[in-house]
Amino acid sequence: MKTAGATFILAAMATACSTIPDVGNLGGEPVAVFPVAPDAPDTWVASGVSGEAPSGPWLEQFQDETLEALVSEALSANPSLRSQYFATEAVRAQARSVLGRSRPNVGATTDIGVTSVYIEQLDERSDDPSFGLGLGLNWEIDLWGRIRAGIDAAEADLLVSEADLAGAQLTVASQTAISWIDLNAALAQERVAVQTFEARERALDLTERRLSRGLSTALDVRTARTTLASAEATIALRRQQSKEAARRLESLLGRYPAAEIEAPASLPDLAPLQPGGSPALLLSRRADVDAEEGRDVDAGLRAEQARLALLPSLTITGSASTTEDDFADAFDPGRIAARLFAGFAAPIFNGGALAAEREAALFSARVSVENYAFTALTAWREVEDAITADALLAQQVDALTIALEEARLAEDLAVRQYTNGLVSIFNLIDSQTRRLNAESQLITAQAQRASNRVQYHLALGGGLPIERPADPIPQDMIQ
Repeated sequence: MKTAGATFILAAMATACSTIPDVGNLGGEPVAVFPVAPDAPDTWVASGVSGEAPSGPWLEQFQDETLEALVSEALSANPSLRSQYFATEAVRAQARSVLGRSRPNVGATTDIGVTSVYIEQLDERSDDPSFGLGLGLNWEIDLWGRIRAGIDAAEADLLVSEADLAGAQLTVASQTAISWIDLNAALAQERVAVQTFEARERALDLTERRLSRGLSTALDVRTARTTLASAEATIALRRQQSKEAARRLESLLGRYPAAEIEAPASLPDLAPLQPGGSPALLLSRRADVDAEEGRDVDAGLRAEQARLALLPSLTITGSASTTEDDFADAFDPGRIAARLFAGFAAPIFNGGALAAEREAALFSARVSVENYAFTALTAWREVEDAITADALLAQQVDALTIALEEARLAEDLAVRQYTNGLVSIFNLIDSQTRRLNAESQLITAQAQRASNRVQYHLALGGGLPIERPADPIPQDMIQ
């Protein structure tokens, strides 16, 4: 369980209060926020093991160079990822703005004018130029640490945004990998549908020849034609699904969704999953957990800032100015008029608005703490689900492989027996249907296992699945 967030916020409050040690509790008790995760076992329940979490380019286990290239392309060109990048840069700039506003604000003014007056006695107009220079100073002294808390909160916002960006990168990489798997699975299903159509077509041809010899009935022919038409409809359905899968992948790649991307219609043969890491270690790897911890820090600092807003504030204001008829005299230090003031301001009556804001900030901090706990539980569940699913899906793949082999042998036997008049058309159709279902189910199970393997690494968090991803933002996009 991580405690860095709690340590950070306590240190921030200690710094905030060190300026005026006898401030007391005029604004209420100081706020302390601790991100606390629920209790968890030392090992994964689904596997009973723990250890070092896998690291490095985990896409290599799929042995697919095209997949790695597509993930790299998505990390470079995905619009939502670019959006998150620019959002992070905006938060970074906002943090610099908050820091800058905490410093003295100095401004300069200059005035150049002409005063034109008509003098009746002389019957002429007099033009008198004037030149003015001025400097202004405004600075709120951070007596109680309220301004420092705001700066720290802005930095916490930046940490949250950076964690969100890291999570978005891993999510886009995983979505791309899963979309590639889905496309290959859809094309494999389409291939099976075409093979089934061809088998149905051969059965219809055989049935019609048997009918011409008086060995079959018109009912058999009608039944064969029905199954052939159904197989043709299945091809159209599978092609629709393939096109949609291609467009989803192209959208992730930042390409126009034209369904033009090609795939080999093959699925990886994966080795058994080797679970690693532990529930406690997981919390240090997940970007969403880092983001929630940052939100805890931010919420605590915002609550502390709201508390300190109930205390008086001290503002230093000053000005220096001069207005002269001669331009050179405007720069004479002896002619400059200067003022410097220190002003205290304290809230006396505001209808309870500040107290309500402090209470709202405290409740927001509680919300953040509970969200952190829920995020931790979700992270653990996702890993446990993926470990369990991998073993069960592997069993499904093994069983369906046997089922498909038996179904193919049964279909071959049914064709021979139907040709010899030993079984009816319904036995042949039933055997073909069983082979179709077994092959389709096997493809589905293989795709689910491959997608689950991606989900497992996504659930574990950590780094990106490729060695050197492309630059996410081309330099010509940054102005």
